[in-house]
This record gives sequence, structure tokens and C-alpha cells, in this order.
Amino acid sequence: MRRSTVARLVLVFGLVVLVALTAAPIAIAADGEGLYGRTDDKVITYFAFGVIGFFAVLVIVLSLIQIRLESRKERLQRDLQRFGR
Repeated sequence: MRRSTVARLVLVFGLVVLVALTAAPIAIAADGEGLYGRTDDKVITYFAFGVIGFFAVLVIVLSLIQIRLESRKERLQRDLQRFGR
């Protein structure tokens, strides 16, 4: 790896550790109350539906990006073959 890549990885790792140490007191709140408040089954259910929806949208968006990049690559290859002859 290049030196800049290693430095970037060390910086990202340091930031993740800093955020985890900062968020630790929030995670260990009294009586199970965090930033949101009391957590019941309804909150957990809606959060889980949100996670499912997020990943469904993520897969669709990433698939659309891949389709666009693939068509661009194929168009570039056709142009190179056409001009190469």
C-alpha cells in the first residue's frame, strides 16, 4: 500500500474509535432510556421496517448505478472497436 492510503486508514480508524468512545455513555443509559427515550415493541418494529426499507432502496440504487456504468463501458468498447479498425 502507498503511504497516503495507510495514513488515510489510520485516520479513519482513529475517528471511528473516537466516535465510539464519545457515544459509549449514551449507550449505557439508565433504565434502558437512550437518546430516543423508552423503547417498546412498536419502536423496535418500526425501526426494523426502516432497516428493511433502507436496504431495499440501497440495492435498487446500487443496481441502477451498475447498469449505467455497464452500458457506458460497453458503449466505450464499441467506440474503441469502431475507431480501431
